[in-house]
Amino acid sequence: MQPHSAVELDNPVWHSLTGPHGHLAEGADVGHGLARRYRPDISVFAALADPRDPRAWADLAALIGPGGEALITGDDVPAPPGWKTPGGPGVQMLATARVAADLDPEVVVLGTADVQDMVELVTRTKPGPFRAGTPLMGTYLGIRRDGRLAAMAGERMHPEGWTEVSAVATDPAFRRQGLAGRLVRSVVAGVRARGEQAFLHAAADNHGAISVYRALGFEGRRIMAFRGVRAPEA
Repeated sequence: MQPHSAVELDNPVWHSLTGPHGHLAEGADVGHGLARRYRPDISVFAALADPRDPRAWADLAALIGPGGEALITGDDVPAPPGWKTPGGPGVQMLATARVAADLDPEVVVLGTADVQDMVELVTRTKPGPFRAGTPLMGTYLGIRRDGRLAAMAGERMHPEGWTEVSAVATDPAFRRQGLAGRLVRSVVAGVRARGEQAFLHAAADNHGAISVYRALGFEGRRIMAFRGVRAPEA
């Protein structure tokens, strides 16, 4: 597998929406075209070409509308006056060669018929933003026990050459069985099979999850700001 530049990961949503996920994007025809967002049925994420450029914030305001909300990530750059930007830091981690990626025989590919189960599992476990259309962003895998979706993980952001591992969730009744690790390794195996590299994000204060990812073979790359921005009302 050839190494890829990690520059795209400094603004991963922008490079997803102007790259492999362009077909899921809105905003190319708004203003200067310096803001994008996923279709609202797919994800809450939006992106600025450069958060230091006031024109990009103006394009985002036009895209989401007065009082509109979105989630952005990247550098923690001050927003223009009138914007509300609560949020917190996250850790971006890369899968190293130590991740023993393999396709687990118990893992199944989740499809349209599984969306309701996926949404219900995410609602119970709250691994991060997830909507009914989120599975359109990539491949989602699960492990079922007696017909019940016990755990899942999948692919979210997709800058060129990279795929984010996301929505890692285990039903409380099936925790401490290693299901999350098995699913993460299976997702990474699929990413590597395409000649890409895997990365993920975790809340900076989620020390338990970070420890698990480190044990699997992920290493920290940088701190990322995750902000739930709200546009000015007028």
